[in-house]
Amino acid sequence: MRDFQTPGRSAVHALNGMCATSHPLAAAEAVAVLRDGGNAVDAAIAAALCLGICEPQMTGIGGDCFVLLKPPGEERILALNGSGRAPAALSSARLRSEGAKVIPTESATAVTVPGAIDAFCRLSQDWGKLGLERVLAPALRMAEEGVPVAARTALDWARAVPRLSGAARDFYLHDGHAPPEGAIFRAPGQAEVLRRIIREGRAGFYEGEVAEDMVASLNALGGVHSLDDLAATACSWHDPISGEYRGVELVEHPPNGQGATAILMANILACFDLAAMAPFGAQRLHLEAEAARLAYDARDRFLADPDHMARLGHMLDPQTGARLAALIDPSRAMEAPAARAEAVHRETVYLCVVDRDRMAVSMIYSVFHSFGSGLASSRFGINFQNRGAGFTLQEGHPNEAGGGKRPMHTIIPAMLREGGRVSHVFGVMGGAYQPCGHVRALSNLVDYGMDLQSALDAPRSFPEGGALMMERGHGPGVAEELAALGHRIVVPEVPIGGAQIIRIDGDSGVLSAASDPRKDGCAVGW
Repeated sequence: MRDFQTPGRSAVHALNGMCATSHPLAAAEAVAVLRDGGNAVDAAIAAALCLGICEPQMTGIGGDCFVLLKPPGEERILALNGSGRAPAALSSARLRSEGAKVIPTESATAVTVPGAIDAFCRLSQDWGKLGLERVLAPALRMAEEGVPVAARTALDWARAVPRLSGAARDFYLHDGHAPPEGAIFRAPGQAEVLRRIIREGRAGFYEGEVAEDMVASLNALGGVHSLDDLAATACSWHDPISGEYRGVELVEHPPNGQGATAILMANILACFDLAAMAPFGAQRLHLEAEAARLAYDARDRFLADPDHMARLGHMLDPQTGARLAALIDPSRAMEAPAARAEAVHRETVYLCVVDRDRMAVSMIYSVFHSFGSGLASSRFGINFQNRGAGFTLQEGHPNEAGGGKRPMHTIIPAMLREGGRVSHVFGVMGGAYQPCGHVRALSNLVDYGMDLQSALDAPRSFPEGGALMMERGHGPGVAEELAALGHRIVVPEVPIGGAQIIRIDGDSGVLSAASDPRKDGCAVGW
């Protein structure tokens, strides 16, 4: 039980349904859908589209999504890949010949075809109950009437102003400035797009005037997109991937998402007795950082469009984790982890919903960087993602940029199964941090027995850019101990990631949920 004399929040408990998102208005609309007879899929779609208006810097209809779904009355889990592909005319050879070393994040070249709307339509058709008109209504109303800008959203928005250019500045800034906390943001162009989707389904987005607006806008910015690229967009159902961590099954979305990275990192850490270490002490943080560096090195070597990836089994093999764990020195940060791992390897917004029938949806929906590419369509103001920046231009690499390919993605939804039953639906936002965030939450629950809210509240660290990013919440002396082990410590300007989690008690039927205080959101049940 948490200390009620210190600031914090309690987990939320309910019987009939639960939703946890990064914005309270989206969570409230999801629960309203559940109360109106909708199921977890209906509520998840409604919440996701609301988040695109409430947090446009994080997500929107120009982005992608990945979904894990547990059907009602079953314990199997389905994976839906709603990530879009590169335009057919994209050529890494041409980009290299023009002198490019990477794909610029703020360019039309980085814009892959938005896949989320196709996935939402497919989800609604295959598993929803209420239909698109009811499910899209909350976001349509918000886009027309506007929503007040929340505190964390205002912070992120202001930081992203330099990334916006062209039409995006017209649609997402007020007189050239980010809207402050409490200001009203409206998106009438997106409201019109939602009306067309209600009337015409996916064709209202991927064909006709909306598609023409996207293609013309991207081509004017130097893109090579075509109407055929949009019309051909199609999500796909798959089996999830999983790995066991101390008797708990971590279930992740398969590539092109980076869920395999989380499983590999968990396999590495399973070789150490974390429970014997202080939960927020230097020893645990050091091992976690080293495991992350090794797991992310494997990600960068192997993860790609599943049609071009051959080493998934190697990443998921516990023996790979054990061999990488053996490279970690508990008393010193390693230099050049990629070189040390070579002998082992030779040969990328989150919400969750559970309904009264215990259908569970773990969904992550994103435009990648803040406001994606910083570009928007000129007529409807659709903010374009920049997922193509996840490609490499290295010739022969499985994740090499190419027409029709899906790039390596950072966004990953997750679930936990215990004794064959789905026990937790969760996810962590934060770009590259997500696999590390999944394993940190898993370890907080399994190794340290933390309650849901404490597991999310706990201070975070993450190795990035040659430094160990450490939030200010760590105790005195921890940073100094880590520095003595060879880590370069940096306090990040903003918190690391954000998370949502729902627990399903299979015996009592009680739903419990927590929402990360690093974001504006909350968990709501009924």
